[in-house]
Amino acid sequence: MLKRFEIEAKTIEEAEKKAMELLGLPLEKITLNVIKEKRGILGIRSLTTYEALPNINLALEGKRYLEGIFKELGIEVKMEMRVKDEGANIKFDIFSDENAILIGVEGRTLRALQMLLRNYLNTFTSEKTIINLDIGNYNQNRKKQLEILATKTAKEVARTNIEAKLEPMSSFERRIIHTKLAEWRDVYTESIGEGEHRQIIIKPSKR
Repeated sequence: MLKRFEIEAKTIEEAEKKAMELLGLPLEKITLNVIKEKRGILGIRSLTTYEALPNINLALEGKRYLEGIFKELGIEVKMEMRVKDEGANIKFDIFSDENAILIGVEGRTLRALQMLLRNYLNTFTSEKTIINLDIGNYNQNRKKQLEILATKTAKEVARTNIEAKLEPMSSFERRIIHTKLAEWRDVYTESIGEGEHRQIIIKPSKR
C-alpha cells in the first residue's frame, strides 16, 4: 500500500509544496484530497486538511528509476518486469552486453543496485513490498549452485557427523542455504561472524 500523509495548509499552493517535500515527487505524481476544513470568523476558510498520496505505479516507477541509472552509466539494457501478489512482489530482470560490469565481483554491484532500488521504492510504501533485481539471470543461476552445494555438504555432514563451515556469503546467499536445509532432520544451520565475513556452519543434529 502506498504511503498517505495528512497535511494542514492555509492554501492549496502551501499544501502542494508540503506534499512534494514529504513524498519527494513532482506535483504531477501526487494526489491531494480534501479531508476537512476549519473555517474562521465570518465563514472565511482558515485551514484545510488534505490527504496526500503518491499517484504512481510502483513497478513503472522502479523501471523509470533503473533506466535513469543505466542512462547515466551509458549502458543500454533490456528490462522485463513481473508483478505478483497484487503489487506486493515486484521482480526486475535486466539483460545487456555489459552484464559482467553490472553484476560485479561476486554480485556486489548487483546487490548495491538492488539496495538502491529497494530503498527508493520503499519511500513510497507503508507496507513491506518485496523488490528483487536480477541481471543476466545471475541470482537465478547462483541460487541453483548454492542449493547443490548445500545438499552435497549436508549429506557429507550427516554421513560423517562432522560439522562443515562454508565460505563467507552475502545475506541473499546465506538465506538460500538456510531455506534449502530448513527441513532436513540430520543437519541444521547456523550463521557466525559479522558483515562480509559472516558465514554458515552446517552441523549434525543431535542423536
